[in-house]
Amino acid sequence: MQVVTDPVGGILWLSPALPGRTHALTAARAHKILRICARQGVPVLADTACIGAGDWVTTAKRRPPHGEPTLTGRTGNRALSAARTPVERGMARLKSWQIFRRCRISPNRMSVITKAVLTPGLRQSR
Repeated sequence: MQVVTDPVGGILWLSPALPGRTHALTAARAHKILRICARQGVPVLADTACIGAGDWVTTAKRRPPHGEPTLTGRTGNRALSAARTPVERGMARLKSWQIFRRCRISPNRMSVITKAVLTPGLRQSR
C-alpha cells in the first residue's frame, strides 16, 4: 500500500493494495501519486526507493561508489530524515497495531480495514 501524509504524519490517502512484490516506485506510478503531486505543485519527500522519480521528489543521496558522501550530502540527508520523522513515526504506530501485524487475509480486504480504522470518526486517541 502507498500512503500520502501531511507534514506531521497524518494520513491523507491510502492506496488500494498491490501484490507484495511491487516496488514502491512502481506502485507510486501505478496510483499516479507522483503525477498528481507534480501537477498540483506539491513537493514530495520520499525514501531512497523513489530515487529517479523526478525533480519534484526529494530523496536521500546515495553514497558514491568506493567513496564517502560529501559534507553537503550528509547534511542534506540528515535534514530530509528529520523532515520525514513524523511520517515514519505515524507509519510505525500504524504497523504496531495487532490487526496489521498478524493479518493473514487478502491485501484487498486489508485496504478496506485500514481505511475504516483511519476514518476520523472512528479513531480513538492513545
